[in-house]
Formats: sequence, C-alpha cells, structure tokens
Amino acid sequence: MADPFLNWMASLEERHLSDLTFSEVSRSLRALSATYVERRRKIAEGGALSGAGKRAAFALFYGPLHYLLIRDIVGSLPGAAAAPPTLVIDLGCGTGAAGVALASACHATPSIVGIDRHPWALGEATKAYADFGCAGRPRKGDIAVVSLPRNQSTVVAAFAMNELPEAARDGLMSRLVERAGRGDRLLIVEPLAGFVAPWWNRWRHRFEEAGGRANEWRFRADLPPIVEKLDRAAGLNHRELTGRSLWLAGAS
Repeated sequence: MADPFLNWMASLEERHLSDLTFSEVSRSLRALSATYVERRRKIAEGGALSGAGKRAAFALFYGPLHYLLIRDIVGSLPGAAAAPPTLVIDLGCGTGAAGVALASACHATPSIVGIDRHPWALGEATKAYADFGCAGRPRKGDIAVVSLPRNQSTVVAAFAMNELPEAARDGLMSRLVERAGRGDRLLIVEPLAGFVAPWWNRWRHRFEEAGGRANEWRFRADLPPIVEKLDRAAGLNHRELTGRSLWLAGAS
C-alpha cells in the first residue's frame, strides 16, 4: 500500500510549487521563520499566512514538521494510540497536520473535526484528510469560544495555544480540563522555547494536578527531501524534531 504521508507530500509539492519557484518559497520561509521568532505580534494579525509564498512555505515546511513531531509524540506516550475515542478535535488545525498525525497513529482511525479561523488553512486540511484517507470535516471558528462537538473525543492543540490572548487561553484550558473529567483525552503541544509559551508551567501544574503528564521531546529528524532542501536553503537546522507536550487521558 502507498504511504499516505508520501502521497500528502507529493500533493503539497505539486500544488504549492505549480505557481511559485523554489527560491520564492525559500525566501518566504525565511520571512515566516522570522515572524515566529522575532515578530510574534504579527501572528495574531494574520501575518504568518499573508501572501502565497508564506502559505506555501507553511504548507510545505511547517506542516510536515508538525506531522512528524505529533506522530512521534503519540507513538511515545503510553496509551496515546490505544483504544481512542472515535473523534479527534484539532484546535487551530492549520493544514491538518496534527489531526491526521494523531488519527493515523491510532490503532483504530477516528474521524477528525479541524477548527481554524483561516479559510485557506481549512482548504488545506480538507485535502490532507483526503490524502490520508481520514473521515474529516473542517470548521471555521475561533478556538477560544467555538462550540465543540459533545462526542467523547481526543482533543489536540499543536502550536495553537501560544497564539491566543491570555484570558482566552486560560478560559479554554478550564473548558478542556473539564471535558477530560468527562472522558476526553487532551494533547497540547508547543515549542521548547520558553518565550513562546510563558504560561506553560501554570498549565503543566493544572494538568499534573488532574492526573496528566508533561514531557519534553527530542526525536531524530528524518525529513522528506523537499523539507530538508527548504531547511538548508532558509538557513535553518532541523536535525532534531523538538517540542513539549501536556497529556491528560480522562476517565471514561
């Protein structure tokens, strides 16, 4: 059988390099990387996905990196892939990478509801669900206030919570922990860099208090060729996939 990840990568390359050159995408990746590190206020203003070049860079580079990291985290967390609820809710789904990584790592593939504010991201997520053969539907919404499906679910939020205002983020945390008390499973993933998520220790304490766990991860990076090529061209260095996670498996 064909590897769905390779199918997805081929689809991404064909789609995003049809109207842009590799040099244009790599230049946009450098600008996008600077936005994430040096000009973070622009993220809330939509600067991360402004323009075709940045959108292509995000889809071709950060999407696959997020997929690989989430896949490895789920494979390393005891019980994370076993007997999940039949629904994955992907908060701030972006191009769908975290949702499909979680769903495809599970022993029984659940369906996915991806939630994001950006119409382009929702279109990409729809294509990702199809490439991975996942039953999925994207929804436009603000993850801080959107009404979530009532089904017992695994909720994943990868690199999304850091983009919320503090009050909205803390309110969402309370909602999610409450859902875990009714049987939901929660996976929150953020970068290792402390400046991205200064709120992390408070969340970690809340998760651990509720019976969850916090981890820091470093995995050997086996990058697809286009991702490795962009990594070099943009002057980045992803020899490792890194991140930190909060995991809480609610009582069913």
